[in-house]
Formats: sequence, structure tokens, C-alpha cells
Amino acid sequence: MDFGFTEEQEAVRDAALQVLEGQVTQERLKEVEAGGEGFDRDTWARLATANLLGIALPEAVGGSGLGFLELCLLLEQVGRSVAPVPALPSLVMGALPIVEFGTRAQQERELPPVASGERVLTAALVELGGEPTQPVTTATRDGSRWHLDGVKVCVPAGLVADRMLVPARTGESAVGVFLVDTGAPGVRRDRQDTTSGIPEARVELTDVEVGDDDVVGDAQGGGTIVEWIVERTTAGLCAIAIGVCEEALRLTAEYTKTREQFDRPIATFQAVGQRAADAYIDTEAVRLTAWQAAWRLAAGLPATEEVAVAKFWAAEGGQRVVHAAQHLHGGIGVDRDYPLYRYFTWAKQLELTLGGATPQLVHLGRLLAAEPV
Repeated sequence: MDFGFTEEQEAVRDAALQVLEGQVTQERLKEVEAGGEGFDRDTWARLATANLLGIALPEAVGGSGLGFLELCLLLEQVGRSVAPVPALPSLVMGALPIVEFGTRAQQERELPPVASGERVLTAALVELGGEPTQPVTTATRDGSRWHLDGVKVCVPAGLVADRMLVPARTGESAVGVFLVDTGAPGVRRDRQDTTSGIPEARVELTDVEVGDDDVVGDAQGGGTIVEWIVERTTAGLCAIAIGVCEEALRLTAEYTKTREQFDRPIATFQAVGQRAADAYIDTEAVRLTAWQAAWRLAAGLPATEEVAVAKFWAAEGGQRVVHAAQHLHGGIGVDRDYPLYRYFTWAKQLELTLGGATPQLVHLGRLLAAEPV
């Protein structure tokens, strides 16, 4: 098995690292947090200038024509720098479904401003007490128009997005996916503060009108599209978790090499070394399972089980990594002038988004039980 990346893929990773390392300093993160929006627009513009926002978009709409694996390399670096940019919602949840299922007119209309950084997309997948593939939100047909009613919660980048994909029930067992303008009449967005400090949105839709040209794919078969989005969003979360875990571990290694007790660096203590070694093993498990899932999706192979396994490790293993990092840092780990706390809060939000460890194991159990003996 080849765990390496091509030269082109390494170039994508290096370009993302260069932009984010140069832009996302601790001082910059504090400025963005103080602003309250949770969106570093300057860094987003730099990523666009470096042609990274269109990395997985077709060349015909201003993209680079690469794929999901290359996009995950960008997401890994977003996690490493805890950059407050909507890469996952805009590029994975919003743009990729339009590439895969949208009409040529939708692609030409929606995707060029995404690649240039002028437009932010997202998808409103979550409802209280519901499953993304079985929405309570309804879409009622009226001639050539649709009227959407419902409430979505925890919409990532929901306060800054220009357009969002909204799954809605179009019949008793039918689902459609609709492109909705966030500033359209009947759309109300309320701020939801999150563990990571980057706000999301509660979106209330009241008789929101959209046309047939805003339907992504088949208005009766959108359940398959939602499953497609959820799988890739989950894999994207795992890619971000790689960067979060690796950087938390790196910070811990540097700290334990310089922090002394009894005139010795604490890294030389056996218990410290054992705890750090366990965190390293968990980080490697997060990395390997995440890349397996991302590779299978990029190759067009079935990946439902692999995505669930990757999300389990991102949730369970990721929590062990950041808890070990906090433990080995002692009290300084929670100091908001020290960077580690951001990795801890990001890991917690990544753990719970679209299902933590236990839901992933339940999902895997159902998949295994359904397999023929």
C-alpha cells in the first residue's frame, strides 16, 4: 500500500501551509475572535489568490480540476492552523454537490465566485431530533415554484454564507435539495455560538420561494445527494482532525522538551513519554483512517464503512490526543494567550459534528449486521 502523495498533491499541501502559516498568527486569531464574525476574510482572499479555493472545481468554472483528496490536503492545513475560514462548508458541503449533481447553468452561476473567494456556500443539514436524509423541512410545489418551510440548526458558516443547500421533504418519502439565497424573503438567521468559538446559525425558513433552476438534481431523489454530502463532509471533518491532532502533539512535544522539573526536562520522565507515545499512536490512527476514507471517496469506491471508522477515530482518538496535550501542559494549556486551548475546543466540536464515536459504532454495527453471511 502506498501512503505517499504525488508531487502535485504535495504542492497543494505546501501552498496551503505557506498561506496559512503566514496569515494565521496568534495575534490574527485574537483579532478575528474580537470581531465576532468568526471569519478571517483576509486569509480567505489569500487562499483564493493562491488558487486553493477552486482546487477541486472544474477548470471551466475557474478551478484547478483536481479532486477530493487534494481538497482534504487543504482541510488538513486548516486544522493545523485552526484557521477561521469556511473551507469545509463552502468547498465540500456547498460547491462539490453542485459539481456532482448540478446543471451546467448552476455550475456556471454558482462556482466561479466560489473559486475567486467572492461567494461562500454552505449546506443546512441538521434539524433538531432529525436525520439529514429525512428532513422535517418541507418544500411545496406551486406551478414552477417551490415554497420552503422549516428550521435548520448548526449551519456552519450560516451567518456569512451567500447561498446554502437546503434538503427538504417534497413528498411522503421524497427529498429534494434546494439552493436558497440567505438574504431571500422569509429567511431568518440567528447566531449560535459553538465550542470552537466560530459561530454557526439557526436558519428559519418561512414560505421561502425558489424556482426550478434552484433544484439540485432530482427533486424527488435528493436523499441520495444528502447521503453523498454527509459522507464527504464527515471525511472532511476527519481531514481537519488530522491537522488538529498533529499540531496539538507538536506543541506538546516542544513544551515537554523545555519545561523542567527537578532540573530535568519533563520529556525525560517515563510517564510523560508513555502519555505522549499513546497520543502519537492515536494521531497516526486518525491520519491513516482519514486518508483511507478520503482516498476511496476520491477514487469513486464505496466508503461508507471507512468513513464511519475514520470518524470514530477522529472523535475518540482525537479526544485522547488533546486531553493528553492538556495534561502534559499542566495549567498553561487553558491559558487563552497560549495556542493549545483552540486545538482542544476544535477537537471537541469535530468530535460531535455529524455524530460522535458512539453513533459511528452504532452505524457500523448496522452495516455489519446487514452484510450477507
